[in-house]
Amino acid sequence: MPLTREEVEHVARLAHVGVTDEDVVRFRSQLSQILDYFEVLRAVDTEGVPPTSQSLPLENVTRPDETLQPLDQEAVLANAPLRSGGYFRVRKILE
Repeated sequence: MPLTREEVEHVARLAHVGVTDEDVVRFRSQLSQILDYFEVLRAVDTEGVPPTSQSLPLENVTRPDETLQPLDQEAVLANAPLRSGGYFRVRKILE
């Protein structure tokens, strides 16, 4: 299904992409090949194939939760430049 020059320019305008005359010639060929491939895919019999959102099975790649001993307050505040009691002290940044 060969595309016309006007169709390629229309697609470029929709995508807000500036194209030169050489680009239009090249993209016309490439986009036409892509559309031809879709015609080949359309001919594939998919009757009885359940729809899927993923082509591969998903696996959870996060680590399992681990419980760790919390740091004691002195260890947490050991490098704090300013402290007030058992808390970090910061300068006021809002009036």
